[in-house]
Amino acid sequence: MLDLGTLRVIWWVLLGVLFIGFAVMDGFDLGAATLLPLVTRNDIERRIVLNTIGPVWEGNQVWMILGAGALFAAWPYVYAVVFSGAYFGVLLLLLTMGIARPVSFKYRSKLPTMFWRRCWDWIVFMGGFSPAILLGILVGNLLIGLPFYFDDSLRVSYSGSLFELFSPFAVWCGITSLAMLVMHGGLYLAIKTEDPIRSRAIFWSRLAALCVIVLFACAGYWIAYYIEGYQVVTPIDVQGYSNPLHKAVISRAGAWMQNYHLYPVTMVMPAIGFLGAAGAFLAAPAGKSRFAFVCSGLSLAGIIGTVGVSMFPFILPASSQLGASLLVWDASSSYLTLLMMLFAVIIFLPIILLYTAWVYRILRGKVKQRDVMEHDQQAY
Repeated sequence: MLDLGTLRVIWWVLLGVLFIGFAVMDGFDLGAATLLPLVTRNDIERRIVLNTIGPVWEGNQVWMILGAGALFAAWPYVYAVVFSGAYFGVLLLLLTMGIARPVSFKYRSKLPTMFWRRCWDWIVFMGGFSPAILLGILVGNLLIGLPFYFDDSLRVSYSGSLFELFSPFAVWCGITSLAMLVMHGGLYLAIKTEDPIRSRAIFWSRLAALCVIVLFACAGYWIAYYIEGYQVVTPIDVQGYSNPLHKAVISRAGAWMQNYHLYPVTMVMPAIGFLGAAGAFLAAPAGKSRFAFVCSGLSLAGIIGTVGVSMFPFILPASSQLGASLLVWDASSSYLTLLMMLFAVIIFLPIILLYTAWVYRILRGKVKQRDVMEHDQQAY
């Protein structure tokens, strides 16, 4: 039978898998929405782009729900701090991604007037652009650490402000996230559309791929030499009860790089991030849009995985009370909770994957102008 320490590592990996799944699956429709004003020139072209993501965007957000649900059940301390401490950032994310975006898809074609449709087109754009940046900003704040602390009874308090969430490094991470999703979304449009939309999408996705390589490299240099990472300096009982106050933590520049020295195999993650973006850049103009899209997805997985392996065993560092930082070993739910959830994942995750694969098989093929015109009542 699995012990508590092993279950904690398994759920740390599963949480990463769910967030990577969200980035890869929902990332391309966020990127496509961001590209809407850049790859289209008239209403019919905008309708074609919207019909590439219209049937799938809502299902893709299941990955976000799964990730948030897993965070709530497996890492309740982390969930409590993030959704309270970074409340305004999360609220902005929900307003743009969970409210404005769904409404824009549903209401855009309710009236035929150009003014009406153009207004909703800009809301569609903001529903892709804003979450793409905000998600990166939240990740940047994880690397910097949030200013929270616990009292003796483990009641959490947050001492930061809204503006602290938008530090220069966090904004840099937001721009990197935007470039990642534009790259991914542009390659999806290259698969699902024909010229001239396809050619424009390839141009922007290749430009974004170059930006990803540069931004990711600069972020790595920034983290290695200027961002203070965190390090546990006391022994940790990996089988112990969850209590984040039973350890000592220090912060120092370059601490987030120590796992690459201790475990060289972790260098695979940033390598995948760089090579995936390079592969997407090189394959896109060669008529290999599907291969480029796979490379783009690998790049997203590698970059997100880089954040995870750099921070391990930290999940959420505390910048105001270093010892309150939340680790894989001291912020999880109980043994029974993690075990029961693992059984549920083993049963239901394959079903979700099979259903998702079936949906995309049914919806395969390009969205063409005549299809949109022939099914005017059903099209977006």
